[in-house]
Amino acid sequence: MYRMRRFSVRHARALDTLYSVFEKLLVSCDPLFRRIGYDRIDKPFVILENMTKGFLVDSRSCGQCIVGSTGLSCPMNCPKQLRNGPCGGVRSDGKCEVDPEMDCVWVLAWEGNKNMKVKEYPIQFVQPAVDNRLLGRSAWLREVRLAVAERRARGAS
Repeated sequence: MYRMRRFSVRHARALDTLYSVFEKLLVSCDPLFRRIGYDRIDKPFVILENMTKGFLVDSRSCGQCIVGSTGLSCPMNCPKQLRNGPCGGVRSDGKCEVDPEMDCVWVLAWEGNKNMKVKEYPIQFVQPAVDNRLLGRSAWLREVRLAVAERRARGAS
């Protein structure tokens, strides 16, 4: 897993582009998802997410994925589960203070953000705390519902 986590950070731009296409496809499936019921398809999506995101970014299935903002480095891999940057105990070699064998996920996140080649680094935006009620839920389906709600709000304005 650790080797794939580093691979994903190095290839953050391509993987982020691939995910953007995938997300548009999922959003277009919203009418079907509503007919079936989001609650009914959540478990199969969680399984699919665990297989893909678990493999690629060593995802911890928090249900509110922000790896697109953290250069494809899952902040939930931080032993302290910090969601908005390093703890201040990052070693001079970029290793974690809790696990000296592991690169700090936030050092990797910054590297991944640079690899994404975006104008503004999304890593600089403050993220909300983890909502533990969403643990084990599909982050993809959550993003679909948020995107659809945002589209409807813009259409109603």
